[in-house]
Amino acid sequence: MTTPATTGQRRDKRYASAALALQGVVADGQTLAVGGFGLCGIPEALIAALRDSGVGGLTVISNNAGVDGFGLGQLLATRQIRKMISSYVGENKEFERQFLAGELELEFNPQGTLAERLRAGGAGIPAFFTATGYGTVVAEGKETREFDGRHYVMETALRADVALVKAWRADEAGNLVFRRTARNFNPACAMAGKVCIAEVEEVVPVGSIDPDQVHLPGIYVHRIVHNPTPEKRIEQRTVRTENP
Repeated sequence: MTTPATTGQRRDKRYASAALALQGVVADGQTLAVGGFGLCGIPEALIAALRDSGVGGLTVISNNAGVDGFGLGQLLATRQIRKMISSYVGENKEFERQFLAGELELEFNPQGTLAERLRAGGAGIPAFFTATGYGTVVAEGKETREFDGRHYVMETALRADVALVKAWRADEAGNLVFRRTARNFNPACAMAGKVCIAEVEEVVPVGSIDPDQVHLPGIYVHRIVHNPTPEKRIEQRTVRTENP
């Protein structure tokens, strides 16, 4: 299929490829929210298709930028990202190099603050106060306030033009189930995006997922791409060298 099919009154959100799912949605200068933590739970196929699309001048909200040559690291290599809104740089040397050279704009966030800014964006909350970062460079230029004798920093919500997320299972209506650690930033990114595209390993008929097991309702998901065999590269391979 190349466009969503219609079955009765239900809209099938599946697209035949990641490239087709991005078609007509991504554009130069957009803000994207991309799920994942390190390389865990990243939308591999969607990121590769975004690289191949050639769109540029992007602002990307993501906990980190993958590693050199994989995940969002591919978009740094091709200079398609103008600005990162992140909490961690460490595993990506090109990310670090571009930032230190002044070639990439970076908005650092404490990790919990980044997660809450995304969650607030999805929930329609424009701003919130947090004690994290008060008295540090994180608070510079931001409103601060005292509540019950403790000082807080005001942080604004994050919204994205497009969210790219990775889930384990979806039904045809876009209800998503994430698998263990891969849940990480994905639900918050999905909710913060005006348009959400989900890459999934399994697609099942509507009604196959117990409603109590749905992690993200399909109302937040606009397009689905089936990628049954993601690479799932290991970020830091650690093996035991001798018996304990």
